[in-house]
Amino acid sequence: MTKQTSTGANLGFEAKLWLTADKLRSNMDAAEYKHVVLGLIFLKYISDAFEEKRQQLLKDPQSDAEDRDEYAAENVFWVPKKARWSFLQDNAKQPIIGQIVDDAMDLIEKDNPSLKGVLPKNYARSQLDKQRLGELIDLIGTIGLGDSESKGKDILGRVYEYFLGQFADAEGKKGGQFYTPKSIVKLLVAMIEPYKGRVYDPCCGSGGMFVQSEKFVEARGGKIGDISVYGQESNQTTWRLCKMNLAIRGIEANIAWGDTFLSDAFKDLKADFILANPPFNVSDWKGELLREDARWRFGVPPIGNANFGWVQHFIHHLAPAGIAGFVLANGSMSSNTSGEGDIRKNIVEADLVDCMIALPSQLFYNTMIPACLWFIARDKKNHKFRNRSGELLFIDARNMGVMIDRRHRELTNEDVKKISDVYHAWRGEGGKYEDVLGFCKSAKLEEIQKQGHMLTPGRYVGAEEIEEDMEVFKEKMKRLTSELAKQMEEGKKLDEEIKKNLNGLGF
Repeated sequence: MTKQTSTGANLGFEAKLWLTADKLRSNMDAAEYKHVVLGLIFLKYISDAFEEKRQQLLKDPQSDAEDRDEYAAENVFWVPKKARWSFLQDNAKQPIIGQIVDDAMDLIEKDNPSLKGVLPKNYARSQLDKQRLGELIDLIGTIGLGDSESKGKDILGRVYEYFLGQFADAEGKKGGQFYTPKSIVKLLVAMIEPYKGRVYDPCCGSGGMFVQSEKFVEARGGKIGDISVYGQESNQTTWRLCKMNLAIRGIEANIAWGDTFLSDAFKDLKADFILANPPFNVSDWKGELLREDARWRFGVPPIGNANFGWVQHFIHHLAPAGIAGFVLANGSMSSNTSGEGDIRKNIVEADLVDCMIALPSQLFYNTMIPACLWFIARDKKNHKFRNRSGELLFIDARNMGVMIDRRHRELTNEDVKKISDVYHAWRGEGGKYEDVLGFCKSAKLEEIQKQGHMLTPGRYVGAEEIEEDMEVFKEKMKRLTSELAKQMEEGKKLDEEIKKNLNGLGF
């Protein structure tokens, strides 16, 4: 019987909703359509939450259903009459529905300062088919998103995350800049356990790292307010996505828009946890303007590749006992070009690298470049965990995960647990750690020095031993010998047939 694994993928109503919404896309590019759909989903959510609260106030003679303070007290966005979903749906068939939606977005921004400059307002443009827009409004109107029951089931979260992933896939290479696959985010969060403190992502995309961190805290009995969130995103449309993604979940966050390298929005921040998926191998990161930057303690990153600019930016922003987990291209583990080997050596010798994980292929929507996870601990002495000074854990997870479609792999929940459990046992959080040939190895600094400070897990974990029962081996050899004998007999008969035919032709 085949063992069932759970991947966290849900192919229920979210998939049906996506298929219907995608049919309405017509000839519109996925990158544009993304904001059309996600903007409407956001609008439906806040309208649902507002309407539920409004109905409660209408039943209470002591309350005023039109008093904005009543809504603000429960973190419910105020939605003016001409921005409520019922008004939009009543006008969905009107040829001016695009302008009506734009006006609704404007009204909401004016009455909710935290959303200023965030919501999409280009529904009136001529390229957007107004009939299809009306159909999309009717479609989204069929699902509850912001009422208590839907919130309890996290309907909105499921729809939003599913759509983000589908848009990343539809956009191909460009789509990955705003979306990190959920299973990778889950693994990063499970590894560094951001229970309480400051969480920072300097290339935050649509905010998936923060959402998963909040889920982690809540799942373990904590409160959303136990962590404070800081992020920066250079792409303005992606920054808007992030702001909406966090707003619909009630996550208060400091999300800045701008280039993290050239204009670090949180220069004085020392984060307890850093979670990030920076773009791989970026060559146009304006490194030539940052040759004397204070962040480059371990060496100046090459102008042609930002990888070790990101690594040093993370280290610079870590609190004295902070930990960072981030994704990088595999080349970062072994490259010696343009001084990268020296920077990696200096970081290893400073005893900052805690764990390295080699990931399977086909996990990402935006690139086929093989990737790995780095974990940096600012101080590996006994801060809650055992003293790991002079040690580094290597995990080779390249053979893990399951294919969820022809092109994409996903780490299962069991994979995430297996990897994170090994790390926590090694860190001294309970459970017994043991090296497993082909999977994990705790290496001393001396071993890494002998390998030229290369951090590729395959160099340390060794090859997995495959034990085969002797009876199985004998049976296999017997079968192979029998098959070979048959093939030789058939070959002999074929030779005789060919000779016979050639003789018949006079040769």
